[in-house]
Amino acid sequence: MKNTISPAKSGLLYGVFFGVIMILEFVIMYIVGMKSLVDTSAGVITNILNYLILPLALIYMGCNNYKKNINGGYISLNECLKTGVSIAFVAAFIYATFSVIFNIIFPEFTDEMIALTKGTMITKNPNMTSAELEMGLSMVRKFMNPLIVFPVTLAMYSFFGLIYSLLVGAVIKKDKYQSI
Repeated sequence: MKNTISPAKSGLLYGVFFGVIMILEFVIMYIVGMKSLVDTSAGVITNILNYLILPLALIYMGCNNYKKNINGGYISLNECLKTGVSIAFVAAFIYATFSVIFNIIFPEFTDEMIALTKGTMITKNPNMTSAELEMGLSMVRKFMNPLIVFPVTLAMYSFFGLIYSLLVGAVIKKDKYQSI
């Protein structure tokens, strides 16, 4: 029997799930107040969750689902890569789209983040000149631009998806043609 579902397509649900989780986290953080996350354990935990635990767990679940439920107990490293990168890309696309829409609806958010960043920069480096401060803040402004945020988010999460897919694939791969 020929497999009719591609590895990339099989990861779609997990990517949507991951994207929705990141949006919910963002909304909760926004409601609680972003200031409470700067230089706190909650901020560190959120970053570890979004950049390590969630992607690894969902890529593992997506690859394992493809292996067990779609491909008859087999998955190659190539199929793991396709599944994992598609999960990360779909999640990044959903989250980046939300981020752009959020910044259009709430333009004051950018100003709040700039002010928060400025305070953090001054606290961490009180000897910073005003020129250095303005240079740092101009970089922050550039990276908050939706035309930059969207492709950078896609590229960053896709890269992480590639790395995590390689790790997951190395652990769970089982080729059909592998010698027993």
